[in-house]
Amino acid sequence: MVRRFTLNRPEKRNALNDGIRKELFDGLREGDRDRSISVMIVRGAGEAFSAGYDLAQPNRDVERSIAKTDGWWSRHVVNNWFEIWDMSTPVIAQVHGWCLAGGSELANACDLIYVAEDARIGYPPVRLMSPPDMQWQTWMMGLRRGMEALLTGDHMSGIEAVQSGMANRAFPEKKLDAEVLKIAERITKIPLDLLALNKRSAHRAMEAAGIRNGIRSTADIQALGFHQPSSKEYMEKLGSRDLKESLSERDRTFNDYRET
Repeated sequence: MVRRFTLNRPEKRNALNDGIRKELFDGLREGDRDRSISVMIVRGAGEAFSAGYDLAQPNRDVERSIAKTDGWWSRHVVNNWFEIWDMSTPVIAQVHGWCLAGGSELANACDLIYVAEDARIGYPPVRLMSPPDMQWQTWMMGLRRGMEALLTGDHMSGIEAVQSGMANRAFPEKKLDAEVLKIAERITKIPLDLLALNKRSAHRAMEAAGIRNGIRSTADIQALGFHQPSSKEYMEKLGSRDLKESLSERDRTFNDYRET
């Protein structure tokens, strides 16, 4: 059986706050325990998969409990992204529209990623805030493409995401739902015990190459971003004025995202 989860804050482009994250992870954990479920799909309602973490609402401690020492934020979200990684049940990200920052982390924590051809995937916080919490870019796209993404904060289309190696396949948005379900149903034909081993074997190979230690190491570097003068100046402005204007200031000279 296939279980689908839909991020349902379309008015906020499915920005990830405490409520939506808790519901999603509670559902994924329940689905992973259900032996009738072979694969789970995460998708977004409305015009986006997810625009990232909700900067207008506090995101605190939905994931595993962790001490609030310096760098706790990136460590605790990485803990949970690896929780998806460690589940026995394969998880698919079905990405359309905007997939930004924390939304791109959620997608890359999943085992497979299928995208709309015109999806827009990026990590703009690197421009004025910090490196990524979960630095998937260099692992999923390789050093050169990953480096370019980190140094510019630019977004890529769904087609470019497939070309980079980040996503499996791209489909026209109108066909995305049906095509992803078709692939998921093929996965259900594999017995659950072998399916779990097949997923684990792929991840163990990546872990032997260092992905778990690598992402945890860069999560600690992320914390340093908030101690840099440019980041502290920006974060002070972010808390004292309109959020949309702060984001526009970040992207205005690049002429993209909300400034296109």
